[in-house]
Amino acid sequence: MIWAVVIGALIILTVLWEAFETVVLPRRVTRRFRLTVVFYRTTWGIWKFIGRRIRKTSRRESLLSFYGPLSLLFLFIFWAGGLIFGFALLYYSEARVDVATAKFTTALYLSGTTLFTLGIGDVVPHAAVGRFLVVVESGLGFGFLALVLSYLPVIYQAFSRREVNIVLLDARAGSPPTAAELLRRHVGPSGIESLMQLLRDWERSSAEILESHISYPAVAYFRSQHNNESWLSALSAMLDVTALLLSSTVDADLRQARLTFAMCRHTVVDLAQLFRTPPHNVAVDRLPAAEFDRLLAQLETTGFQIREPQAAEKKLSELRKMYEPYLAVLSRYLFMEVPPWILAKEVTDNWRTSAWGRISGFAVTTATEVDDHSD
Repeated sequence: MIWAVVIGALIILTVLWEAFETVVLPRRVTRRFRLTVVFYRTTWGIWKFIGRRIRKTSRRESLLSFYGPLSLLFLFIFWAGGLIFGFALLYYSEARVDVATAKFTTALYLSGTTLFTLGIGDVVPHAAVGRFLVVVESGLGFGFLALVLSYLPVIYQAFSRREVNIVLLDARAGSPPTAAELLRRHVGPSGIESLMQLLRDWERSSAEILESHISYPAVAYFRSQHNNESWLSALSAMLDVTALLLSSTVDADLRQARLTFAMCRHTVVDLAQLFRTPPHNVAVDRLPAAEFDRLLAQLETTGFQIREPQAAEKKLSELRKMYEPYLAVLSRYLFMEVPPWILAKEVTDNWRTSAWGRISGFAVTTATEVDDHSD
């Protein structure tokens, strides 16, 4: 049966190549059609559709948080199923000379027990080709198991490194992180120096996010520990504050702000390309004129010299067009909210809460105030 040989071999080679590109190849794959991409876009679309029907935020985020880890398990099952089906077709192609695989269901059973190296031995091929395929599939079974065991720790290490940087923003930029809160918490002695150090740290952090999410796209689907945090909201806050500094301040060393803005924008643009989500104009303005005036006042309080408001607003509008359309499409695709520039009301930071609610009798709101309070 030539058709069984061709289809079976094609399925096996496709699955092996998909696994190589997903796990081993450390770069973005530009090929238009990929089974892994189809798998993720289909399953995520269904999962997100169900999530949209849940109104309560905590329950919705809890459901969405399961997708990342489960998608890895289902992906391995998907790959294993492809290999089993492909080898079953090859066994079945020998049905005329090997009575052991005369039925496709028997060939499928033989393929499954061989891939997972169960060694039951109740179905044994007698033809030379069938025996050769059993040896090959058994070797692939060991390799597939090793691939799974090596892939999972890498994924979780990348997720852990990303989350450490996000959690560190709690006391520095609020929960969720916003540009206005970040500036407010860097008012006072050494505030500008601390702000520039934070931007320097996030230049590297955004590069790590880009590298890990391109090498292992599944990490992007992993949600943060808190519902009001995400890697997308953290990048948004960094882009907002650097764009504000670049557009609205004068007589300041903005070299680090330029570098951080460039790296963060590079990250959101490349990830939008990775998920094949073309940018589009933002329907709702995240920064109305009244809030822009408040930001300028906050920026001046931090210690920066402000340029003429109209020129600053024009420059900021140009910078926002360079990244906000990409944030918008990533937010829509991943179902992660992009935080505003300024929160409409005060929100309790995650570090100030516990499972029993807000910590009573402890009204400290910033890291600077913690030091003052301890003195």
